[in-house]
Amino acid sequence: MFRLPFSFLPVNTLRRLSYHLLGIASFIEKGFPFLKLDLRRANLKIESKQYVAMSLLASFLFFILTSFSVFVFVKFGFEAQKYILVTLLISLIITILVFIQQIIYPKLLSRRKIRGIEKNLIPALQDMLVQLNSGIPIFDILTNLSSSNYDDLSEEFNKVVRKINAGVSQIEALEEISQDNSSILFRRSLWQIINGMKAGSNLSIVINETINSLIEEQNIQIQRYGSQLNPLAMFYMLIAVIVPSLGVTFITVLGTIIALDKATIKLLFWGIFIVVIFFQIMFLGAIKSRRPNMMG
Repeated sequence: MFRLPFSFLPVNTLRRLSYHLLGIASFIEKGFPFLKLDLRRANLKIESKQYVAMSLLASFLFFILTSFSVFVFVKFGFEAQKYILVTLLISLIITILVFIQQIIYPKLLSRRKIRGIEKNLIPALQDMLVQLNSGIPIFDILTNLSSSNYDDLSEEFNKVVRKINAGVSQIEALEEISQDNSSILFRRSLWQIINGMKAGSNLSIVINETINSLIEEQNIQIQRYGSQLNPLAMFYMLIAVIVPSLGVTFITVLGTIIALDKATIKLLFWGIFIVVIFFQIMFLGAIKSRRPNMMG
């Protein structure tokens, strides 16, 4: 069972308590047309309407806790005027970001699964090729791969083995797994193997050609990744180094000229600090998300 991000309640409890929010969730669900597909690809056995209702309830509870924390921080930390309005505004912005994070969580799980499959795809196919050249039957090879340490890829082969043990032919089992999988490279590799099995070709040659094409794709991904690092580094230097430095200098000079009060200056400095931390996290996430899956 999965755990909803930023949720303080178990999934079963959220599912039970969010029943009365299904009407609102049905309306909001229309704004996220790919949520149903993301849930299926992430292997989350839950309806998209129910997932939105659970996210709404979890976000509401998060809003209450955040409002209390921000209220204490603003009221006793800065003594700012209109602290209730500031508290509600900050809490609402944070809650909206949390709700969006919860909605895209199935897509993140799906991408994590794709990364787990593709980073082990070449080693698994090389292992398959060695076993095939040793005269091991294809079913035994699939069984061995399903029990090997290939993370999500071993789980996919385990699904194939279970289908074959249930009476499905090897080709049909591989076709069903390829249709439900979200990794393009994995589907492409399975299609080549399936076509080779249907045509009665030498699977050793087919798998070897598949490995070579994946290695070429890996080199292309690495070159593309290297070309993306330079603009990201420039963006990081601009947002996380130059702009905060100029901002601190500007606030210092401006506070001297127009005599800003102490609470306002504190808020501005803390705002710059939070923005810098936010962009630091965004930068690290951008680098990680652009890292080629086949690099491991």
